[in-house]
Amino acid sequence: MTTTLSDEQIASFRERGYLQLDAITSAEEVERLRGIFDRLFAERAGWEKGRSFDLAGSDEADKTPVLPQILNPIEFAPELGDTQFRVNALAIARQLLGPTAEPWFEHAIFKPAHFGAPTPWHQDEAHRYDPGMDYEQLSIWMPLQPATVENGCMQYIPGSNRGPILEHRSLGGDPRKSALECIGDFDSAAAEPCPLPPGGAAIHHCRTLHGASANTTDIPRRAYILAFRSAPVPSANREMYPWLVGKTTPAAERAEAWRKRGGPLGRGARRIGEFTRSFAGKVKRRVRRILGN
Repeated sequence: MTTTLSDEQIASFRERGYLQLDAITSAEEVERLRGIFDRLFAERAGWEKGRSFDLAGSDEADKTPVLPQILNPIEFAPELGDTQFRVNALAIARQLLGPTAEPWFEHAIFKPAHFGAPTPWHQDEAHRYDPGMDYEQLSIWMPLQPATVENGCMQYIPGSNRGPILEHRSLGGDPRKSALECIGDFDSAAAEPCPLPPGGAAIHHCRTLHGASANTTDIPRRAYILAFRSAPVPSANREMYPWLVGKTTPAAERAEAWRKRGGPLGRGARRIGEFTRSFAGKVKRRVRRILGN
């Protein structure tokens, strides 16, 4: 079964810029995903490739991350490709963005207990590094435990999706930090918190201003985010956002070093390995569906 939104929900999303759902998958799947996430973050999966990094900290190997994130965790846990969450998320994206909507990327965020850093106010579109292309984008954010104001549930500025991209900068003015923060004119007092049960979902447009508080509770806050976009079209008006020009991060440097590792032969071997793992994962998931497991 896939999730079907009502006309009222679709209209609310377009007007307010976000939508809240009590459930997008089962409790059993949430428990399974929580185990996968804890393993990936304990291993710092993808660190050498620049996929694992500290979103809000200095992102140094010998420092405890304050807001660790893994970009495209499916690379390190192919079983993430076989979830009801993924099926429902794509169905929702196509209802909100149109039938050409496609998966864009995904990420996992872990906000440690007691000291997990706040997520700065930002608009997702401010992170785009692809000038010359235009498309609509949304993110579907699912917590793997209760999401509360105290542990860092999402908070939104309703209606900000219908406004412009505001000015941003690297967090704290440090271009080596991965996170961006909005320094444009907006009223954070207008924010609406979006608490959710495990397996619920917060869906937001790429221009919707959002952030989250620090985690002051005794349990870590885990979130799994799938991003989708409409079919991209060329746009001469799409230029690089100025706050991204010259920005460099330790994660980007690790990614570049990994890309160059071993020269052309090394790059070719890694591509073959990644293709083989991806293909094997798809075959395994198809067999599981056929067998009903």
